[in-house]
Amino acid sequence: MTDKKHKHHEPKEEQAPETPVEATEAAAPEQPQVDVAELMKRLEEAEAQVAEHRDGWQRAQAEFVNYKNRIQRDAETSRANMKGDIIQKLLPVLDDLELALANRPAEDAWAGGIELIVRKFQSVLESEGVKRIEAEDQPFDPNFHEAISHEPNADVPSEHVIAVVRNGYVLGERVIRPALVRVAQ
Repeated sequence: MTDKKHKHHEPKEEQAPETPVEATEAAAPEQPQVDVAELMKRLEEAEAQVAEHRDGWQRAQAEFVNYKNRIQRDAETSRANMKGDIIQKLLPVLDDLELALANRPAEDAWAGGIELIVRKFQSVLESEGVKRIEAEDQPFDPNFHEAISHEPNADVPSEHVIAVVRNGYVLGERVIRPALVRVAQ
């Protein structure tokens, strides 16, 4: 036991500390030389591909927004057309009621009720955006008027409406029914 306690340790040979570069080279396997030009080329190709994908994505987004707007516009147009078609079917009823009022006998109680119905009917049409085409004494416009006759008339200028035979109506910018008119020659 005494041998163990008194055993003298001999100092190891001191080695010079390794530099960081030498330590890295010793620890890592030898790396292949990297060609910077090749890496730059690959980076440019990757950036070009990213730009191409971004452009494609932006185009797709724009096309989708345009598609949504077109669908919405088509739906609004379809609703307006359906509304116009329904109103167009109801206009003859209004015409008949107005004709009944124009030819009502004096002092009949039912005539007051018919007049009330006509006013309600007209207010419903107005609330839906339907407007009567003003035609009497106006210049003839084939976009809004349909001529049923051309008549000589000294009191009305040529190509002006003499009288309205049947009222015409517009819904917004759309002519639901042109006014039937007599036109001065």
